[in-house]
Amino acid sequence: MERSETRRIKLVRIAHVYYTHRNISAARSFLADFGFEIAHQSQNETYYRGTGAEPFVYCASEGTEDSFGGAAFVVESMDDLNYAAQSLPHATEVHEMKDVPEGGFQVTFKDPIDGFPFHLVYGQTPIDGLEKDLSERDFNFAYEFYTSRFNFTASDLIYNDDGKNITTFLHLDRDKELVDHHCFFFFEGPVSHVHHSSFETHDFDTQLLGHDWLREKGYENCWGVGRHIMGSQIFDYWFDPSRFILEHYVDGDLVNEEHATNRSKASPNNLHVWGNGALRLEATSC
Repeated sequence: MERSETRRIKLVRIAHVYYTHRNISAARSFLADFGFEIAHQSQNETYYRGTGAEPFVYCASEGTEDSFGGAAFVVESMDDLNYAAQSLPHATEVHEMKDVPEGGFQVTFKDPIDGFPFHLVYGQTPIDGLEKDLSERDFNFAYEFYTSRFNFTASDLIYNDDGKNITTFLHLDRDKELVDHHCFFFFEGPVSHVHHSSFETHDFDTQLLGHDWLREKGYENCWGVGRHIMGSQIFDYWFDPSRFILEHYVDGDLVNEEHATNRSKASPNNLHVWGNGALRLEATSC
């Protein structure tokens, strides 16, 4: 695909995600069992942190319907944030993040295909001490937009029987710096929706302890434990009480500018190396 000459906004890493739940009590119980710790609570929002340096990685709000409120990525500079406010579709002005752990500034714009909120942040203070996945209705338009406006680069592309690209796993191009194989994944589908959000565990033992704990607590496993082929991370997907999917993962590939984009044909055989539950995956649209 041809590269636009549009200035690319430099992203550094994924920061956090936003979800709204009708049953906030059930959501809070799940998030605590999933391994998050409360960083801050306001009147309607609960901010959760992990063990890393991000002030928070998940914001849960109470609302009249279950919905995905978008993901936030850290930009490289305040200049990038100002440029985003001036150039991206339906972008807000740069505004201060108030009553939020460690503050900072934010711009929100709308995905140009399906209207998902997409947040950009700068200036949050790290503390001592994530992947967002979507279904898009127009793959080519989405691919061109995100790879020309930002420093997203394809680690893997998947094509259908007609040779058309329908799925991509994107990493952040940080030159020689090693980054996760993907922090953003989308595929072409008839209905736009968030697929899942992923959170890294400390190690494989912690992941399996978490798997057993969530099963003991009676939550519904979506798929896992298993190992993916693309990115090679060990995965474990779970439904929360609102039927959103969250993933624990560990031991994924790291890539940099020397990584060449791999292109492969869509097949059930390229989903995982090992692990049970593949039929359940198909049955539940996990």
